[in-house]
Parts: sequence; structure tokens; C-alpha cells
Amino acid sequence: MRIKRDFYLKQLIDKKDNGRVKIITGIRRCGKSYLLFKLYKEYLSSVGVKENQIIAIALDDIDNLKYRNPFNLNEYIKGEITNKNKKYYVFIDEIQLSESVKNPYIENSEKNITFVDTVLGLMKVDNVDIYVTGSNSKMLSKDVLTQFRDRGDEIHLHPLSFSEIYNLYENKSQVFNDYIVFGGMPYIYSLESDEQKSKYLKNLFQETYIKDIIEKNNIQNDYEALEVLLDFVSSAIGSLTNPHKLSRRFLSEKRINISHTTISKYLNYFEEAYVLYRANRYDVKGSRYFSTPLKYYFADVGLRNARLNFRQVEETHIMENIIYNDLVRRGYNVDVGVVEHEINVNGERKKVQLEVDFVINKGHQRYYIQTALSISSNEKREQETAPLKKIGDSFKKIVVVRDNIVPRHDDDGILYIGAESFLLDERSIEDHLSK
Repeated sequence: MRIKRDFYLKQLIDKKDNGRVKIITGIRRCGKSYLLFKLYKEYLSSVGVKENQIIAIALDDIDNLKYRNPFNLNEYIKGEITNKNKKYYVFIDEIQLSESVKNPYIENSEKNITFVDTVLGLMKVDNVDIYVTGSNSKMLSKDVLTQFRDRGDEIHLHPLSFSEIYNLYENKSQVFNDYIVFGGMPYIYSLESDEQKSKYLKNLFQETYIKDIIEKNNIQNDYEALEVLLDFVSSAIGSLTNPHKLSRRFLSEKRINISHTTISKYLNYFEEAYVLYRANRYDVKGSRYFSTPLKYYFADVGLRNARLNFRQVEETHIMENIIYNDLVRRGYNVDVGVVEHEINVNGERKKVQLEVDFVINKGHQRYYIQTALSISSNEKREQETAPLKKIGDSFKKIVVVRDNIVPRHDDDGILYIGAESFLLDERSIEDHLSK
């Protein structure tokens, strides 16, 4: 089975030969190695790069154990660069497995030599272009990125989007139904049965993500707390929460006394591992952020469902999570919107807050987006659009619905578009709103 990842492949192609290290980040098992070693390597071959100009090494291969020493890694790569008149492309997979070693030339040196020194040295070689991936319990890919500061370009890889799996199906009507249950982890789409998919996702969470976080952060006796926290967050996607609220829930439901600061720390661990994303609340009229409460979304809805044994597959909140992920993938900054306005209650003015699912920004562009399963009744349509109408500025407003509808505008200029159309067309917002 071949899955196209053209969205990310184009980013690599655009950054080719730019003098910076390209760092592919993302949640484990989302396809970083496949993108680099398979798809990008094929592209290089297609534009005339010869096999001996591509120096590819995977540090998780047992045959390459000695290259985990940064000196040996440096020696091997430079030994493969045999022609100063040719360009060489260096791929290093799972680079975090490279060990930190003492500097043999300086006695009692406090600064060890790491893969960072190796890569920064290679970047000074004029005919070398470098690409790295890395994420596991020792050093997750976000940490790899920070090592290079202003010398690196990040290509952040997400699980498969709805548009990436769409052409894998002959029966197009089944795609969304499968996606809201099993999500987009690539290996899922090589499995035949729902039982196999469910088992894979459960094991992936248990044996990979949780173990990674425990080992990387040296968590000793809080395995149960991590498990419960994940279950709480899984059951609350699309809902406002915060560490204080979660701490109270631990005590009332599980009789576990855990501080909000510890919960905040653990949530950060899951964010650093790209398992969770945080969406802050933004006061649209006041142009300010609220520190709390906020929302969490899963990087992959299949993983979220697996945490709850597929018992709570609520299409409303899962669709919201899917839309959020796709907006982030497209490069938007995404917040949860708050619109404050006054109402009259028994002759008194009272401030109330209405929620806009997403306030998205990219450069000078801004859009407001609501998600809804259906707007079949006038009452439901008014409920979904009321926050948008109260905003009062000229930026575009959109309602994404589950139904497959013909995109249209109402009398207030609000665009209604079906979820599948929105997800399949990268320019669906701009194209429809420009007409």
C-alpha cells in the first residue's frame, strides 16, 4: 500500500539545498521515516541524484550501533563524501539514539560531544544537505528541534489527514465513518479488520507513548495517575478544562490526591510528545487571552478513541477535533474564541460569554469557524451562528457541518460548508470566501 504525503514532501523539496538542517518532527509512528527514506529519496532519484549521493543511516538498526558514537557517525558520513564536485544528501533517522560522549581531547571537560556537534560540523561542508528525524523516550523530536535553534527548519508531520486517506477507498461514503473511529495512524490502513486496528491503537498508546513519557521524564510511581489523566482528557475533548478542575475530578472520582501543578506538568509531557495539542481561549472583542480554562485535542482521534476502548465515539466532539487538527496542519494558529456581550435579565444588564469553536490566523488572514453535525432547523442554525453574529468585525465567518451540502452563504455573509468538502480542499475557505 502506497500513501502519498505530498503536503510534506513539497515542504522538503522547497527547503532542499537551503543550507539548514531539515528536522522532521511529529508523534511517533506517524510516518517520519517513510517520508524521508522512501518518498523524498524517490524524489531525489527522479531529479537525477545518484544512489551514492544519498547517505542514509538509521541509528535504530543493530548494524549501525557503532555510529551512535558521534565521532564514528561523523567519520562514516565524511568517508562517504568522496567527490567535492557532487552534492550529497545525508539522512539520519532516530538521531536521538546518538550517545553523548566525553571530549577525548580536553581532560576533565564538562561539555560532552553529541550528535548536535556532528550535524553542525557537517553543515559547514559546502556540498552536503542534511535531514534528520528523531523521537523516542530518550529524546522526543521536539527536543531535537531545539538543539539547532536558528540553524534548522522544522517539517512537522501529522498522522494521515482525511484527504490523504480518501483515495485509499473505493467506497467514498465509508471514509469519514472510518476516520472518526480509527483516525490516521498510517499502519492502520494496512490492517484488514476493525479488531486488528483497535488492538494496534491500544498497544501503541500503552507500549509506546506512555512508556516513552515515563522513561524520558523519569516518572517513578505515578503510572496510574498518567493513565487516569489520559482517560479524563480523552472524555473531555472539545470541552473546557484546566489542571485545577482535573485535580478535583481525581479526588472525587478516583480518590487520588494529586496537585494541579503535577497535572499541569504531566499534560505538558503529552504535549511535548505531540500526543495532545492545547487550544487557548481568546477574547475576540477584548483582543486578549484567558489563561484558563482551555481545551485539549488529540493529535489523532483514533488514539483518543482507543484510550476509551471505543466506548465514547461522539461524532460532534470528534469532528471538532478533526477540524482542529486539519487547521493546525495547514499552518493556521488556532484558538478557541470567546465573544462577550450584554443581555437584559429582569431589567438588569448582564454579561454573558458565547463560544466560537475556532479563531484561526495566518499572517493577515483571520477566520471564525463553528462546527456542527447539522443545521437542519432554524433553532439549531441560530444557536450556531449567534456567536458569529455578535463578533461585529469584517473577518469571514464559517460554519462547517457534517452533512454533505452545497457550499452557500446566508444573508449575513456566513459560509456553510460540508466537513468533507472542507477537509478535502486545502483552499476551500479561501476559494469560497473570495467569490
